[in-house]
Amino acid sequence: MAATPHALLFDVFGTVVDWRGGIARDAAPFLARHGIAMDPHAFAESWRDRYQPAMQAVRSGARPFTRLDVLHRENLEQVLRTAGADPARIPEAELAEFNRAWHRLDPWPDAVAGLHRLKARFVIAPLSNGNIALLLNMAKRAGLPWDAILGAEVAQAYKPQPEAYLRTAEILGVPPGACMLVAAHNSDLAAARACGLQTAFVGRREHGPAQTTDLGPEQDWEVVAESFTDLADRLGCAP
Repeated sequence: MAATPHALLFDVFGTVVDWRGGIARDAAPFLARHGIAMDPHAFAESWRDRYQPAMQAVRSGARPFTRLDVLHRENLEQVLRTAGADPARIPEAELAEFNRAWHRLDPWPDAVAGLHRLKARFVIAPLSNGNIALLLNMAKRAGLPWDAILGAEVAQAYKPQPEAYLRTAEILGVPPGACMLVAAHNSDLAAARACGLQTAFVGRREHGPAQTTDLGPEQDWEVVAESFTDLADRLGCAP
């Protein structure tokens, strides 16, 4: 590994929190209430499938920077139509509350304990495509002990655009090489490495038992860990 990093920056959706389980949990009563015959986990996957295409419109310049809460809401209405439901027939307050399911995601079992150990030695912060309000509400509910919450509005860019990584390092006042991205996604780590960041892969089964991607490290990342507590061990953090 290169010099010990000063800051650990974390991908959030899938790496820190279980988006699939959290969205399915909130989707189950919503779908039942509105007579939508769709498996809650399939609904979660369908909603998530629209995540990258929605951000790509921003990355490409086809639309101005738009925070993730807005993109999630647009995607929710698309999924509902695909499932045969008319969003216009669902009360606005209920749609808005369901859209905030992304603010209520549960951390993986090792996440909070591991973050506390890592925080004792490093600056820790999210480097996420989530917006500030989303990440703040998630952290308050889940007990995520971030030193700073830097939503995508700060960088005005969505990963894997270089600006997302480089502007975050600049805002923290440290060079890219003094930052380490922690992620469960090889493509995210590859983009961070191309910007000069150090990298740590933590494996997650974010798509459930049928997951076929990111089952292991695909490059020689500086650190490969099985969990955040394992990461803390490998980075020399006290128990």
